[in-house]
Amino acid sequence: MDTERLFGLGLEPVLTTSVLAEYLGVQVQAIYDLRTDGRGPSGIRVGREIRYRVSDVRRWLDGLHEPESSLSGRGGER
Repeated sequence: MDTERLFGLGLEPVLTTSVLAEYLGVQVQAIYDLRTDGRGPSGIRVGREIRYRVSDVRRWLDGLHEPESSLSGRGGER
């Protein structure tokens, strides 16, 4: 099923754990560890596999941003 058809149905693409890990540049186990610790993105269990909505991954990544004030307080660097 192609992406255009999914959007036509009102569905968004989902990522596998390995695709998410590759995108983030980390090992697959790191994604599983983050989820186990409660610090990873929300996932959807499909049978034995976990899938990640692109919108959930974006929301999770947005929540990882450090506040601007913490960046300006590092040894006087700006």
